[in-house]
Amino acid sequence: MTEQLNRSASHPSSSNQPSGNQPSGNQPSDNQSSGNQPSDNQPSDNQPSNDQSMDNRRIGDPLSATTRTTPSPKNPVVLVHGIWNTAGIFSALKSHLEQAGWQVYALSMSPNNGDAPLESLAEQVKNFVNDCLGPYQPFDMVGFSMGGLVSRYYAQRLGGLARLHRFVTLSAPHQGTVLGAFSHRYGVRQMKPGSDFLRSLNKDAHQLASVQFFSFWTPFDLLILPPWSSQLGIGITQRLQVSAHNQMIRDRKALQAIENALSTPAPLPQKSL
Repeated sequence: MTEQLNRSASHPSSSNQPSGNQPSGNQPSDNQSSGNQPSDNQPSDNQPSNDQSMDNRRIGDPLSATTRTTPSPKNPVVLVHGIWNTAGIFSALKSHLEQAGWQVYALSMSPNNGDAPLESLAEQVKNFVNDCLGPYQPFDMVGFSMGGLVSRYYAQRLGGLARLHRFVTLSAPHQGTVLGAFSHRYGVRQMKPGSDFLRSLNKDAHQLASVQFFSFWTPFDLLILPPWSSQLGIGITQRLQVSAHNQMIRDRKALQAIENALSTPAPLPQKSL
């Protein structure tokens, strides 16, 4: 796995890259939007024992008994990919959500090999959202792997929380991955445990309690090490019995979990007294 993190930027599609990352033939470009048109390791003993448990539900967190919610129509969904990926990696998830009635938008960030600071990738997310949805449209977001951290920076630092209703992260290294310590790439090293980037972002992670926040992870993840680093302690955390990192956006159990999360009632805006 260390070799993967150190491979050169000029070969993002090399044989070491997980399959399924290229856009399908019916996708006109890497930056995809559906608009209105239809689209085609086991954990240690101290880890949660309930495979499907909502193990971080707390008073004041999303979906708790004290959170006021209201039914709402389906929001547009923005998908943010991980390292070495493009928007094409979301083909299964995008198709699944579109068939269920969502408008889905997926961008391709560049460079995607870990050379760029995660903050600069978050700026790309902000620009993509504004270009596709305008400056005020509420929306939901799904961040996969590195994309979960990039999305969090957009939400927590660049004003995204003001527009987000639901925020799902999939195998995102919220507490870091040890593989990040073995790379010379700046963006990858930001994902190592205890990095300045993670300490700063996690210091005010409580901001995410203002939206419906979900963190899904698998104990069989070989890129996020240890796998339970994907737990944040905010909102809803769910362990999925999914066979591998990239299967978190392809496996039927994961697709259904994502759909369920995006179907939860949106929180009502808080009113000042």
